[in-house]
Amino acid sequence: MGEDSIFLVDLDKILDGKLGKKAKYVPRFVRSYLKRIVHQDEINDCIRINADKEGVPFLKGCMDFLDNEVIVEGKENLPSAEERYTFVSNHPLGAMDGISIGYILGSHYNGKIKYLVNDILMNLRGMASLCIPINKVGSQSRNLPHMVQDAFDSTNQMIMFPAGVCSRKIDGIIQDLPWKKTFITESVRTHRDVVPMHFYGENSKEFYRKADIFKHLKLKFNLAMILLPDEMMKNRHKTFKLVIGKPIPWETFDKSKSKAEWAQYVKDMVYSL
Repeated sequence: MGEDSIFLVDLDKILDGKLGKKAKYVPRFVRSYLKRIVHQDEINDCIRINADKEGVPFLKGCMDFLDNEVIVEGKENLPSAEERYTFVSNHPLGAMDGISIGYILGSHYNGKIKYLVNDILMNLRGMASLCIPINKVGSQSRNLPHMVQDAFDSTNQMIMFPAGVCSRKIDGIIQDLPWKKTFITESVRTHRDVVPMHFYGENSKEFYRKADIFKHLKLKFNLAMILLPDEMMKNRHKTFKLVIGKPIPWETFDKSKSKAEWAQYVKDMVYSL
């Protein structure tokens, strides 16, 4: 496969696409720093190695490139592929957890999975076929409810990280931000049982310190996302653990609690696994 036919990560193009005319005001030294912090060269090496792979095989190639292993407990709790389910997990790492969960579930369900992900990840073309891109800022945000509904109406198994962003250090504990209720609302609407999962892992102390600083800047853009590729590289050659709980029938989520309270209920269950 020729170099020109491979979709490599190009931070300059990403900035141009995100910032439009404002991109010209980003200094060259800032662009160079960003390319280094997002490990553009290493990520492109991974893409080149796995250029002939797409979907679940691409995720497996990424895991091999990063030399990560995930020990799975509770695999017997994975339901059959005869029905549709919503798989929800905490999001401690922001990258490796998403890749490995996609590979584990994608392998089990013959590739019939879909993520709801930040649209920036669509630049990784090898996993694009598995993704529903979410851009919470701009014109696409108006179509977001319909995109989510279409995803749940499909025959794919849904994978969600209801916090929307990776875990932060809150009150001295690494934990997710409050979970959004969408997975409850849509699972009830489409009669999908919910499968709770707990991924064990954490990022560096430096990440949580910088993420806390970024939070106080109150920017629309989730600046901490820029740090995640660096964290992914720091987590190379490590072993993690994923615990899969028993499916929760969708009928559980009745009117005895609000949808937000049910989301918290499932979050608490995940952290008890």
